[in-house]
Amino acid sequence: MNTPLIPAGKLAEKAEGRIPGESAEYRRARRELLAEEIEFRRHMTRLVEQRQALPPGPVITKDYRFLDEAGRNLGLLDLFGDKDTLVTYFWMYGPRRERPCPMCTNWLGGVEGNAADIKQRVALKILGRSPIARQKAFAEERGWRQLDFVETVGDDYANDLGLIAADDSESPALVVFRRDGDDVRLFWMSEISGAMADPGQDPRDAPDIAPLWSILDLTPEGRGSDWYPKLEY
Repeated sequence: MNTPLIPAGKLAEKAEGRIPGESAEYRRARRELLAEEIEFRRHMTRLVEQRQALPPGPVITKDYRFLDEAGRNLGLLDLFGDKDTLVTYFWMYGPRRERPCPMCTNWLGGVEGNAADIKQRVALKILGRSPIARQKAFAEERGWRQLDFVETVGDDYANDLGLIAADDSESPALVVFRRDGDDVRLFWMSEISGAMADPGQDPRDAPDIAPLWSILDLTPEGRGSDWYPKLEY
């Protein structure tokens, strides 16, 4: 039996101002915001539980092939290693791109710092269309040591996910797979597209797992509407 939750407003009343000189107006507004933050936390928890309760996803029947850093030709199941779950990120660094996508690069930089921990629980692979040596060269330039890069053999994987446009430009894809005996099933993938963006906003997952944007969301200026990360400053 689930324990009834204390109303968020009641929990927010437990907060005490810690900065001398704050006004009553600030403390009142901060408590109202704190109640919303507690409700948001609870909504995120429900979202996680709903995701984890998804019915079995489709079995991946196509024999997608990949090349790892050792030059081995592998199937999707091989990418799991000894884990039951495989988290993949297809990044925008195709063979025609002179340099990788700055947004993908920023996201991967944040994941790099947690990759060793993540790989204790699940397999984590970064997929790209560029030759593996080219991907690794950029990783070394950035000082990435924990991310495992994999080259997609051919474009079937990217095309089947709708990641390559007619002009050969790419879209990223965060996809989670689950091992089911000798089969691989799709567990979850990000499906929030540009058509689903709210007015004045870029399309983004919920929650947004990019540290950059999460930090900027804490600031008075926010993330802004006309700024994006660069590869170099």
